[in-house]
Amino acid sequence: MVQLPNYLDYSGGSIQRQINPYADNGGSVVAIAGDDFVVIGADTRLSSGFSIFTREQNKLFPLSSTTILGCAGCWCDTLTLTRILKSRMQMYQQEHNKTMSTVACAQMLSTILYYKRFFPYYISNILVGLDNEGKGCVYSYDPIGHCEKATYRAGGSAGALLQPLLDNQIGQKNILNPSTEPLTQEKALATLKDVFISAAERDIYTGDSVSIKIITKNGIKEDTFDLRRD
Repeated sequence: MVQLPNYLDYSGGSIQRQINPYADNGGSVVAIAGDDFVVIGADTRLSSGFSIFTREQNKLFPLSSTTILGCAGCWCDTLTLTRILKSRMQMYQQEHNKTMSTVACAQMLSTILYYKRFFPYYISNILVGLDNEGKGCVYSYDPIGHCEKATYRAGGSAGALLQPLLDNQIGQKNILNPSTEPLTQEKALATLKDVFISAAERDIYTGDSVSIKIITKNGIKEDTFDLRRD
């Protein structure tokens, strides 16, 4: 008997072919804001399925001296989106002779995402910075550009695991004796490290190490710490 190739159908029926234009390269992003600072961290593992492409991929993109964008998801979409944002920032700088504020940058990102609503970027975006009053702010987005301002947010492959922890530790929700003390930079940094350690235990797409950036009125400071590598 002659074996026919599986892509040929001589019965007269139609054959359906599906192409997925997206790829999920994993990764998680966490941001926590205080009265005069904001901390954002992202893991450095870039993977697909059970294959790790690199363990040292930075997913935090500085847009200005007070604004940083964290991205997790499809890496090719991330590169495209960040290049568009940086070019728009340069155009604004040259036209108005000043740097775009964090609030304006957040609105611009929302507009760009909405423009691509029929073929959206497959990215979890979290934009952080200092607002016009010098307070830390965190903006999170859905794929078509809906923007929500908050003081803490988790996104990416482990976002559903990390957000309840942030609700409890930072938002003081579902707790018997909530603290009334203001959030300090040290506590925010320690909490960010703790939630990433927890995520690395449960999510195979989050691991290796975490890149951290701390934004204050004095500029941006960088930090890093290692996670499990298996």
